[in-house]
Amino acid sequence: MSQAVLEPEAAAGRGMDLLRFATAGSVDDGKSTLIGRLLYDTKTIFEDQLEAVESASASRGDEYTNLALLTDGLRAEREQGITIDVAYRYFATPRRKFIIADTPGHIQYTRNMVTGASTADLALILVDARKGLVEQSRRHAFLTTLLRVPHLVLCVNKMDLVDWDKEVYDRIADEFTSFAAKLDAPDLTIIPISALNGDNIASRSDKSPWYEGPSLLHHLEHVHIASDRNLVDVRFPVQYVIRPQSTTVTDYRGYAGQVASGILKPGDEVLALPSGLTSKIASIDTADGPVEEAFPPMSVTVRLTDEIDISRGDMICRPNNAPAVAQDIEAMICWMDESAPLRVGGKYTIKHTTRTARTVVRGVQYRLDVNTLHRDESAGELALNEIGRIKLRTTVPLLADEYRRNRTTGGFILIDEGTNRTVGAGMIIEAR
Repeated sequence: MSQAVLEPEAAAGRGMDLLRFATAGSVDDGKSTLIGRLLYDTKTIFEDQLEAVESASASRGDEYTNLALLTDGLRAEREQGITIDVAYRYFATPRRKFIIADTPGHIQYTRNMVTGASTADLALILVDARKGLVEQSRRHAFLTTLLRVPHLVLCVNKMDLVDWDKEVYDRIADEFTSFAAKLDAPDLTIIPISALNGDNIASRSDKSPWYEGPSLLHHLEHVHIASDRNLVDVRFPVQYVIRPQSTTVTDYRGYAGQVASGILKPGDEVLALPSGLTSKIASIDTADGPVEEAFPPMSVTVRLTDEIDISRGDMICRPNNAPAVAQDIEAMICWMDESAPLRVGGKYTIKHTTRTARTVVRGVQYRLDVNTLHRDESAGELALNEIGRIKLRTTVPLLADEYRRNRTTGGFILIDEGTNRTVGAGMIIEAR
């Protein structure tokens, strides 16, 4: 079996940064073909995989190698020609490593799209040049801005089918730019491509001399993501307390977890919540030994100069920069349960950072039509894939920030207490 030129594991060893991006678009806009093309052009597929795809394409009578077969892994996806589940793919170039979330385009799989985009640094939305912007294009753009994805790329695909007409590209670009302005969209880039033929994917194509921007891969390699991280608000949710049971180590007490935001250094004064006790960082340990600073998304063990009562679910932060300690939460939520809607009075388990509590729905303020952005204030419940603003009351305080300020401490999931299924994903608007 032939190895790829540069596998993600090898790239990781070189200390390169990681870009997570999600693809979205309407059905048949070419998402799976685009991802297959990226994998093919970066030589990150095995020879036997390519041979299998070529054989399958030939048996189907396809004129070209159907690169979508590299990602449409479910039998139902191949039969229907659509993406259903979130498919994660990995590849790397000499400059950066990537994780792709190939998310479904169909409206009935909105929950899957929310799942894939929730951790993305960049969202890539495809539009068929022949069709222009459609309802699902606008819906996906809204969802990516709702999830606070920092970078947005619109790929006008299938430009070869409109003879690389600049007027077609300009019309779609202008329409999308106007719509994105209403959503407070962040960094926006628009690229004309042909995923099937590879034009403007790995390198600039001579078929679009009027386009002066970068190829898609060049943009993915160079988009600046370091400043997207919140390095101001120190948030360290404690996941585990380390107390070795060794007779030779009797005084070690460390608090393990992943840095959600901010920068931690030995000597820094910190505040432990919800106790309100203060201390200083004595050291920061990792699997490779102590470090002089920790930043997101590093997983570390923090030792303090004082022995104070801290346990799983607590949070270490700065004395003058702390999250809200709140039991009343207002949030936007995407409902994911197909068996029962979210109703006022419903009781669930809420998972927020490393803290778990019980919560009750105090109210549904409105249901949002993600296609028209209309707010239905008469709605009393949220059904599968619907999004709305709700009020929650928790049994114990959450240590929370607004989602727009911190995606980690501002996000949560709701879990059905009977089945233990995740039934909702929420973004905190206000905590008090």
